[in-house]
Amino acid sequence: MSTEWMRDYLKYDSLSWDAIEQDDELPTLVREVDATLVVVGAIASRDMYPVHHDREFAQRAGAPDVFMNILTTNGLMATYVTNWCGHGWDLASNSLRLMVPNFPGTKMTASGRVARKWSDDGGRYVEISFSADNDRGPHCTGLAIIREAASEDRSAA
Repeated sequence: MSTEWMRDYLKYDSLSWDAIEQDDELPTLVREVDATLVVVGAIASRDMYPVHHDREFAQRAGAPDVFMNILTTNGLMATYVTNWCGHGWDLASNSLRLMVPNFPGTKMTASGRVARKWSDDGGRYVEISFSADNDRGPHCTGLAIIREAASEDRSAA
């Protein structure tokens, strides 16, 4: 699968602490959801429940098609945040709530904003609130916390 769609969103440079402000908006990311993404995400996360890879089973269960599992959504949203901030930051936590499913043939639109920024003896942190919507409505909402990587971690990247 081509990753060309991500070229504009990959950060080879890292955001600096001073460049991040509360209420900063992350760039919107639109991602096509196809059957391959749904099935490969389920396989990669070892979620073999048939609604994620067997169309007939999903339809017998009442869904129009296979649908994305929560682990794939979690991974996509974590990637959305970490591609924004760059390699100088570590994902400290990521939590989300699923809403309407992602079915093949839809577009998932991710957006986010800096909810808060703080430092303490343990380091510098930024909390990102994010959401993703599709043709049926809100797919997920969540919060991610990124921690500025130690300077020796940043130089190794």
